[in-house]
Formats: sequence, structure tokens, C-alpha cells
Amino acid sequence: MKPAFRSLSSPERMVRVLFEDRDLLLPEGQNLAAALLAAGHDSFRETPVSGAPRGPFCMMGACFDCLVQIDGITRQACLLTVTEGMEIRKPNGDVDV
Repeated sequence: MKPAFRSLSSPERMVRVLFEDRDLLLPEGQNLAAALLAAGHDSFRETPVSGAPRGPFCMMGACFDCLVQIDGITRQACLLTVTEGMEIRKPNGDVDV
């Protein structure tokens, strides 16, 4: 299935990151949430109560739907840029933000 999102510019450098233990090549320096969406990942976490999938919504840090864990720290993917070697996981359980 073709991703619903695509990058609008050609990246200068693609870097390796892990998302849920899977290798991905993402454009270095680009917005993490946008890069994950363009790579075909639209679910970044599940809600604690129902387990419903959640992904980026506002893309400006107001809604907290794009929460991910990077190196064990829960952050908003829309406020981060892609750097080489990131280890990205879906948050587990209750999230304290």
C-alpha cells in the first residue's frame, strides 16, 4: 500500500533509525513525525484505555497524539528532527507528559 504522505523535498542525507525494532532510512534533519508518515507509519501509539491507534494530528505540539519514546523518554514526534541512530518505540501504558 502506498503511503498517504510524501516528502516535498529531496533529502541531502538519509540516516538509519529504528522504529519498533525495524530499520528505517529517514531524511536527516526533517521533522520526525512527517518523516515517519512519509515512510508509511501512521500509528505512533495506542490510547491507554481503548488501545485505539493514534498518529500526528496538529503537527505543532498542541495535541500529544504523536507521542513516541526515544531512548526511553516520551516526546512529541512533531517537535523533533530526525537524527542518525534514533531508537523510536511506541509508548507503553500510561504516559506522563
